[in-house]
This record gives sequence, structure tokens and C-alpha cells, in this order.
Amino acid sequence: MTFSIVAFDPANGDLGVAVQSKFPNVGVSIPFAKAGVGAVATQSYCNTSYGPRGLALLENGASPRQALDILTAADGQRDYRQAGIIDARGQAASFTGAHCFDWAGDVRGVCCAAQGNTVTGPEVVASLTRTFEQAKGSLAERLLAALNAAQASGGDRRGQQSAALKVVRAGGGYGGFDDRYVDISVYDHPAPIAELERLYAIHRLTYFRSDPRQLAPIDSAIANELQQILHARGFYQGAATGLCDDATLRALRDFMGWENYDERIRDDALIDLEVLADIREKHALWLKARARG
Repeated sequence: MTFSIVAFDPANGDLGVAVQSKFPNVGVSIPFAKAGVGAVATQSYCNTSYGPRGLALLENGASPRQALDILTAADGQRDYRQAGIIDARGQAASFTGAHCFDWAGDVRGVCCAAQGNTVTGPEVVASLTRTFEQAKGSLAERLLAALNAAQASGGDRRGQQSAALKVVRAGGGYGGFDDRYVDISVYDHPAPIAELERLYAIHRLTYFRSDPRQLAPIDSAIANELQQILHARGFYQGAATGLCDDATLRALRDFMGWENYDERIRDDALIDLEVLADIREKHALWLKARARG
């Protein structure tokens, strides 16, 4: 009913899970992860206790294989279960019960492990690890690429319904208060992986902090443009002078909070170019809506 991948990025320590299934809301039952510890995917009549218990075992020194052995040994329904575990060193292990719906199996790759049941064949699971290993970008982007490849290879024999993407990073959550760097779930959708990608783009802009390479000074042209936008939206009362003064910066900070760019608000005269592009796009839509009345 499901295919998933657990993975680790040795470049920054990110850990994550990506999953797609012909089952609603897999985000609440399959992916589990904890920064600095590991990630778990539990599926096929999933035993959700494998998530917290598996992470606790890793945290107490067990390897992924040892953790799976302990979890499955105590489970009378283990032949119907499937799971994958990876730790914060990139060690991975999987388990596929003898009674999982065909095709069912698992593959380990470099810093990843993939599992699938009720899929069209072994290529679905193989494409998860192969694509993850070859893909470029962040852990989340590589996991999304892996899901797309698995679906293109045949996917779930029953079709698509839901998907989820979870990536943990110490201090990576909103405001730096937790490790929920990416936590997105598509409950029910005819193309859940495509929807997951759309939601990830929104998540990046809303929850990720600015990439220093995307910061630019608010020069006179940008200041003038922002002053016009902020004035139209009621956040700036002065004239469009092109001067990046305190009044302009204060209005910009208020507007960015209003528009949910919280994590990219700054205390200096720099602006995130991704935010600026989104402000421009949304303002154009706002002007069109206003013109229509």
C-alpha cells in the first residue's frame, strides 16, 4: 500500500522520511524522526509504536538493525509489518514481513533505506535509493526526487492518495524552538506527490531562514518600489522617496510579519530576494483583484 524512504544528510546532519501511499493521511502514521538520533518509517498495517520506540532504542545506543530486531521480535503481527530505520551516522536497516502484499521488499543505499509493499515491482523501491543517491540539493529536495522516481517506476499498484515529507534539524523549526524543519502532509489528493512539492515551495518561503546568498541591499530603486507597495497596502504613509530610512524599514518589517515572512524579517537594510519576488507577485495579484472590485 506504500513506498517510503528514510535518509540522512552527512553534510549537515538532517534526517528525514518521505512516503506515498494509497491510504489517507499517511503523515500521521508512517514518518517519525528526531534530530541527532534517527528516522523511522513504519508501514503495512503499520505499528505506530515502532516510531517512538525505534527512536528511543537508537538514542540508547542500538543500531538500526538491532532496533528493528527488538521491535519485530516483540510483535506477534510482524509478518504483516514493514519498516525502515536510519541513524544519525547514516547506518540503515529495513524489515519486510513475509505476509506483506506483493510486490514487497526493501533496499539499502548510501545514507538511505527504501521500503515498498503493494507496489508494481522491485524497480519502485530500487528507484527510491538510486534517485536519492544521484539527486542534488537539500535532503528534502532529494527525498521529493526519490518519490517522483518511484511513482514514475510504477508506484503503488492501487494508485495514489496521500504523501508526507518530514525532515528534522536541531533548532530548525519555527523560531528555532524545535527540530521540525520540514513537516508536510497531504491527506487526500489525486496527485499527492505533486501537491507535496507545491506545499514544500510554500513551506520554504514561510519557514526557512534567508540564504545569505539571496540577501541584497535595499537600494534606491528597491526602496522606491517597496514604498509604493507598502503605501498601497496601508503600511507606509510617507512619499516614495527611494530612501531606505527607518520609517520604510519599520513598515517593511510590519508588512513582512502580516504576510507571514516571519523567519526572513531582518533588522538591517537588506532584503531577501526570494521574499521580494514573492511580494511583487502577490502585489500584482492584489492589484488585479482590486481592479475587478
